[in-house]
Amino acid sequence: MTYQDVFNEFWEHVKDSIEAKTFAKLTMAKTIGKPELKNIFLRPIYAENDFKVILKYSFRPRETEDIEEEMTLEDALPIVKQHLKSSFLSVLLFTTEKDVVFKMNKKGVGSITENYPTFKNVT
Repeated sequence: MTYQDVFNEFWEHVKDSIEAKTFAKLTMAKTIGKPELKNIFLRPIYAENDFKVILKYSFRPRETEDIEEEMTLEDALPIVKQHLKSSFLSVLLFTTEKDVVFKMNKKGVGSITENYPTFKNVT
């Protein structure tokens, strides 16, 4: 199974957590090399009939200001995919029920693991 197939399975966990209103945060981690881009975070914005995320680019040089954008989850997906394998090797989904980790090894093989939840609330 390709890392893309495993990532699609991981993204289903993301969508399920949003439907269940348990999504707390998504973080891209394990940078490749020493790029200026240190992390990408997605934080939820729950509204009565709508769900959006704040996408935040966090940079390594402290002089570089972080960038935040509000968008839909569908708009965030291509950005996450674009940075996967080129900038980051893992994506961590934090929910109030469990933490789900997508990892890719150097050979491009993806895997998913689940852990106990880090967050108790989505706020």
